[in-house]
Amino acid sequence: MTIFQELEMYKNFDELATDLLDLAKEILPEQFIFLSSINDTQQVILKLSNDNTSIDVTEGTIVNLNDTLCQHIDFGTKQPLIYEDVSKESSLGDFKNILEKANIKSYLGIPISFVNGEKFGTLCAVNDQVSRFDEKSIHLLQRIVRMFSYYLDLERFAYRDVLTNLYNRRYLAKFFEDHHDSGGTVFFLDLDGFKGVNDLYGHDAGDMVLEEVASRLLKFIDGYEDVFAVRLGGDEFVIHFSQPTSAERLSEMATRLLDSLMTWDDDFQLSASLGIATYSINSEIDLKTLLKNADFALFQAKKSGKNAYQFFETEKIV
Repeated sequence: MTIFQELEMYKNFDELATDLLDLAKEILPEQFIFLSSINDTQQVILKLSNDNTSIDVTEGTIVNLNDTLCQHIDFGTKQPLIYEDVSKESSLGDFKNILEKANIKSYLGIPISFVNGEKFGTLCAVNDQVSRFDEKSIHLLQRIVRMFSYYLDLERFAYRDVLTNLYNRRYLAKFFEDHHDSGGTVFFLDLDGFKGVNDLYGHDAGDMVLEEVASRLLKFIDGYEDVFAVRLGGDEFVIHFSQPTSAERLSEMATRLLDSLMTWDDDFQLSASLGIATYSINSEIDLKTLLKNADFALFQAKKSGKNAYQFFETEKIV
């Protein structure tokens, strides 16, 4: 799951994003303003100021991050990136050709991050003419961006597990409500031996294990499209896949996931068990039933000896 899809669930995002652009436009009335969100490889243009402009930037466009000026922004220092006359920036090299095609002659990029430092995107001001960006205007834009960041964090906290930063049950419920007719698969897993870790080493060690599980789940889903991980509570986790996948492929994925959760330091005797349940396009199943099915398959996996997976099969219910 990407930040772009997560934004669809944020309340009043469009309204506040419009307010952000309007305020920025008050500060820099001559500039073309846009809000973007970025990840490690792409930039999405989320919203534009309402201008008639010769600059070739379109709302909803997805751009390779390497083809944008925003790739040069230092999110670590949270400092703006300023090019008042891109034609004089020798560091841009051949990238000037891309800017010329987009008719961008000046650029100001303000980084936007979540409180934990994770990138969200940028507030950008561009012009088809050389510009001058004064310090006061830049400072005001940074303050507006900071307030916008607080809003983003409030929204994110509503859908994130506090300990692991994975999505929570509320997010899963909202996603399923909006996309239940698209079909998909859930992996429902919990840890074998987790109670022993808490009993022997304490809850701090247990929390460390849960954080590490979350890290491994995120590593596991990296590279898959339309997939996200959820902590339901305790040591119960769900991975949701939206793309149709064969049983053979799901078996391969389940094996690889279980293998990734077998090796632990500090003499922790841990593994995981996994239940798999699928639902078809236009299915009338609700989330409660889907999770119940996956949980039943998980129970069967544990009965088979743990560190195993099982598919949900209706005929096995007694």
